[in-house]
Amino acid sequence: MAQEDTRKIGILLFPDVEELDAIGPWEVLSYWTRNFAEDGWQVFCFSADGNPVICAKGLTVAAHHAMADLPALDVLLHPGGQGTRPQLGDDQHLEWVRAQRRSVPLMTSVCTGSLVYAAAGLLAGRPATTHWASLDRLAELDPTIDVRPEERFVDDGDLITSAGVSAGIDMALHLVARLISPERARQVRRGIQYDPRPPV
Repeated sequence: MAQEDTRKIGILLFPDVEELDAIGPWEVLSYWTRNFAEDGWQVFCFSADGNPVICAKGLTVAAHHAMADLPALDVLLHPGGQGTRPQLGDDQHLEWVRAQRRSVPLMTSVCTGSLVYAAAGLLAGRPATTHWASLDRLAELDPTIDVRPEERFVDDGDLITSAGVSAGIDMALHLVARLISPERARQVRRGIQYDPRPPV
């Protein structure tokens, strides 16, 4: 498939992004796009200036693109983490998010990435979720949001939000199922051996 025909998923990186919020979906989506290239999708990471970012727990992650040279996206994934807190009052970032809403067909978030979407006005009157410790904050940002505290992720058509941290893996597998097929998502899940059995 020609490069210009390949549909694109971009994962935003920023200082103090929660590592697994970005890397969990990256593992799912990169396994999928590398092993099933015939599906016609690619995934990449980008940061504001294209430089590496230091994540919430000290991991440094490189970006493939800067916002200024970002290819047109079909899906945007906005992770969460402590780095979202300053974004809630960052008019420039919120306007960038609104601009993406006008051009990107499918917006997704992990963890407190949904707080940024709420602050940008994207979740007004819509169902959404976030990390369990930030559910009240989500409701405060926009009381019209139908907060779903028990959902692992909430698919509302052109916007998907997921709960905290590891829930981004589930959301990314749902993306594969939605964009291609449940069978493909099962193949990816098997490939990355995602079969949680936490100690209790």
